[in-house]
Amino acid sequence: MVDSSSNNSLNNSLDGALKHYSSMFFLPSCKRLILFLAVICICLTGVSTYVLFPTTPSLIRGLFLGITLFAITLITDIVMSKIVLKDPIYILRRTVALSFFCWIFWLFFLILGVVFGLSFGTLWWFKLSLLGFGVVLTLRLVVLLATSSASHVRQILAALCWPYFCTGVFLVFWSNVSVVVLTSFLLYLVIAPIIAYVAVFIFLKVLDKIGNSLNGIPALSLFKAFILNWAVDANAPLEAYLEKMGETKDIDVVMIRFDASKPKAALIVPFVHPGPFKNIGSSLLPSLLKKHFEEAYECPICTPLGILGHELDLASQTQNFKVITQIIEAAKFETTETLASPFVQVSEGYATASCQVFGNTAFLSFTLSPKTTEDLPQELGQAVQKEAQKYGLNCAIVVNCHNSLTDVIDTFEHLAEFEVAAFKCLQKVASMPKKVFKVGSSTIYPEEFTLKEGMGTGGITAITVQVEDQKVVYIVIDGNNMISGLREKILSVINSSGFDASEIFTTDTHAVSALVTGRRGYHPIGEVMDQDKLIDYITDAAKTAAVNLEPAKAGCKHISVPQVRVIGGSRITSLSLFVDKAIMRAKQIVVPIFLTEGLLLILLLTLL
Repeated sequence: MVDSSSNNSLNNSLDGALKHYSSMFFLPSCKRLILFLAVICICLTGVSTYVLFPTTPSLIRGLFLGITLFAITLITDIVMSKIVLKDPIYILRRTVALSFFCWIFWLFFLILGVVFGLSFGTLWWFKLSLLGFGVVLTLRLVVLLATSSASHVRQILAALCWPYFCTGVFLVFWSNVSVVVLTSFLLYLVIAPIIAYVAVFIFLKVLDKIGNSLNGIPALSLFKAFILNWAVDANAPLEAYLEKMGETKDIDVVMIRFDASKPKAALIVPFVHPGPFKNIGSSLLPSLLKKHFEEAYECPICTPLGILGHELDLASQTQNFKVITQIIEAAKFETTETLASPFVQVSEGYATASCQVFGNTAFLSFTLSPKTTEDLPQELGQAVQKEAQKYGLNCAIVVNCHNSLTDVIDTFEHLAEFEVAAFKCLQKVASMPKKVFKVGSSTIYPEEFTLKEGMGTGGITAITVQVEDQKVVYIVIDGNNMISGLREKILSVINSSGFDASEIFTTDTHAVSALVTGRRGYHPIGEVMDQDKLIDYITDAAKTAAVNLEPAKAGCKHISVPQVRVIGGSRITSLSLFVDKAIMRAKQIVVPIFLTEGLLLILLLTLL
C-alpha cells in the first residue's frame, strides 16, 4: 500500500499559500484612478468645506482647494514614481493608487471634522483633518516600508512628502486661524511622524521575526521578493531566496524517443514538479524544455507530469537550464526498438490505467476522470516500475494524466485502485504480441488561449502511434489540469475522427498559476476558454500527426541530473506556515499597536 499522507499534506500546504497569493487584488487603470482621485479631491474634499461655510465665496475657495489638492497629489505621485522611489513596483499607476486609498481614509476624517465642526466649532475640523494626516502617513509608511525595494531614506521621503504637501495646502486654506493655533498645528506635524514611524517600525519588526524563526530570512525581505514577482514578474529576487532555502537533490529523467528517417517525436518526463507558481522555479519547465529540445532535434516533444508532487519543485531558472541542458545532451542515443504492443486500458473502481509497450519500454498513465486527478505520490510510480520488471520491461515511464478537476479532491483515497489497475494493465499488455509500428507528431500553438485562460506556451502536442490497424493518439496540453468531463468530450470527438483510442494529458504547468484572482488563482483547461475551439485545435493536431505517420524505432533512456537545487517539501511547508503565521500575527498586533498610536495622536491634538 502506498503512503500518501506526506504528499497530500505538502500539496495542501502549497495550495494554502497560493490562495493568499492569488487573493492579491489588481488595480484599475491609471486613467480611471486619476479620475477617482479627481472626484475625491475636487467634488468631495473641496465641496465639503461648503457645508461649514455655506457662502458662494466659500464654495469657490473650496473648489480651488480641491483642484489644488488634486494637482499637488498628481504631481507628487509623478515625482515619487520617476525620481524619488525609482522602484519597478511603483510605476505611476501604483503611486496614484496609493494616494487614492490614502485619500479615502483622509476623507473619512475630513467629513467627521465637518460634522464635529458644525456642532463644536471649526477648530474640530482642523484637528480631525490633522488626525487624518497621521493616519494616512502611517498607512504610507506601512505600505512603502513593506513593499518598496528603494533605500530606507527614499521610502521615508516618499511616505512623508505627499501628506506634508497636502497639509501645507490645508494650512494656507486655514490662514485665518490664530498664530497660537497655527504654531500648535506645526508642532503636531513634527511629533506625529515620529509616533507613526515608531508604531510602524514595531509592527514590521514583529512580523520580521516570524520569517527569521521559520526560514532564517526576514519576513519583509521575502515579502518584497513576492511583491516584485506579483507586480512586475521579476523572478530573480524570490528565486535567490528559494535557492538559499532549498536543498540539493539528484533529479531523475526518463525519456522515450521515436525516430524515422530523422527524429520524429519524444516523450520526456523529468521527475520535477512544474511549480510552485507563475515564472518561479520549475513552473515554466514543460514549455522551456519543449522549446529548447525542439530547437536541438527539430521534432515535436511533450512533457506529461510524472508521479510526484511539490516536494521536487526546482528553486530557480538556473536549475531549469541545468536540467534542460543535460536532457538535450543525454538524448543523443540510438533508437533500436522496432516493435510495439497495442494500446491497452484497464479500469478498477474509479481508476483507469492505460499502457503501451515499445520494445522493453512501457508507457503507462493514470486518471480518475471524471473525478479529480491530482498529484500522485512517488511510491505509486515505484511500485508500478517494480511490477513492470517482472514482465521484462526494464524501462517504465509512469505518468499522471492530470486531466480532471472538481471541487472534491479525493485522489489519494483511490491509490489502491490505481495500483490494481496498473498491475492488471501490465499483465494484459505483456501477453500481447508486438508488431512494427508507425509514429506521427504535431504541435499547435493556439494564439487566443493565454496563460490567464490556462494555456501554457507549450501549446497542444499530439503523438500518434499506429500498430497494425489500431491508431492511437496521445494529446498533451500545456496547462494545469482540466475541468471535469472535458476529457470525455475530447475523447469522443477524437475517436469519431478515425482513431481507435486516445488519452489526454496536461503538463501541470504552474506558469498559469497566481495570474488571476479567485480561489484557485488559475483556470484549468476548458474553464474559461472556448471549448469548441479547443477541441478543434486538438482534433487538427491529432489529424496532422496521423497524416505524417512513418515507420519508426523507439528508444528509452533514464538519466540522473546531479546536484540540483529544489525548494524541498519542508521549505514549502514552512513557507506556507510563514504566510499563515504572519497573517495571524498581524491580526493580533495590528489593533493594539495602531490603536495606541491613534490614542497618542488624539492626546497630542488635545494637548496642543
